[in-house]
Amino acid sequence: MTIDQARHAPDRLSWWKSSYSGTSGGDCVEVAAASATVHVRDSKNRAQPSISVGAAQWAAFVGFAGDRATEL
Repeated sequence: MTIDQARHAPDRLSWWKSSYSGTSGGDCVEVAAASATVHVRDSKNRAQPSISVGAAQWAAFVGFAGDRATEL
């Protein structure tokens, strides 16, 4: 799936939410991976457009966030 296809058909992506978000609501995001991009959207407002980032940028963000989480 290309970036343009994903933007126009977000329901065709396989979205997932962190297991840390639980079932009681709260602020959370959902993530879906496409061929070369990762899409991120607000779990409480799925009708709004998602943001798309390159796979390498997403990997760098996740690595950075993981490193910071161990400092807490």
